[in-house]
Amino acid sequence: MELVKSLFYFILAGLFEIGGGYLIWLWLREGRGLGYAVAGALILVLYGIIPTLQPANFGRVYAAYGGIFIVLSIFWGWKVDHIAPDKFDLIGGLISLVGVLIIMYWPRG
Repeated sequence: MELVKSLFYFILAGLFEIGGGYLIWLWLREGRGLGYAVAGALILVLYGIIPTLQPANFGRVYAAYGGIFIVLSIFWGWKVDHIAPDKFDLIGGLISLVGVLIIMYWPRG
């Protein structure tokens, strides 16, 4: 159950970071209203809080989170920006997930 909760927090953090960053992107790069920037900033603040719920130390959480972020970014690009991942995106994403599993969940003695 702890693994499921930890993965949930990783995915939630990723969605908040990517979503908040995307709103800022829309504001700055595509001329959307200031509301996009404010909403993006608030979501990014929440992103900063979510990883503190992880059952590991800061360095380990953020190192592993990088792999989750890679995969979620590929998925976001596919579903939101309509850019399908190629085989190299998928291979790289898989490698990053293996890294997450080793960093966060490998038994330590």
